[in-house]
Amino acid sequence: MHGILENDKGLQKEVKIGFSWTTLFFGFFPALFRGDLKWGAIIFLTSLFIGIITMGIGTWVPGVVFAFIYNKLYIKELIEKDYVPANEQTRQALVSNGIITQTAQETA
Repeated sequence: MHGILENDKGLQKEVKIGFSWTTLFFGFFPALFRGDLKWGAIIFLTSLFIGIITMGIGTWVPGVVFAFIYNKLYIKELIEKDYVPANEQTRQALVSNGIITQTAQETA
């Protein structure tokens, strides 16, 4: 499912809610393409560290783990940067996926 977040300046970002297939297949590159350098570096360094420890066999493990959590992390960081759901459908999707709470969004 996709949602739209916007900030107070009217800038909108379309975000994917749920599993990140692009992170599963391409590792840290989707984070870099989104301009999310912090999480791109974390994913890269985690893959590098696990790869060194397992002599290359386990480099896919961080990709699988981050595929489940990366989109949620990205959305939470956008919300911290004062982005809010642009419509009710996006807000409900974020609430149902546990990314935001019902009461937190009502006060905003």
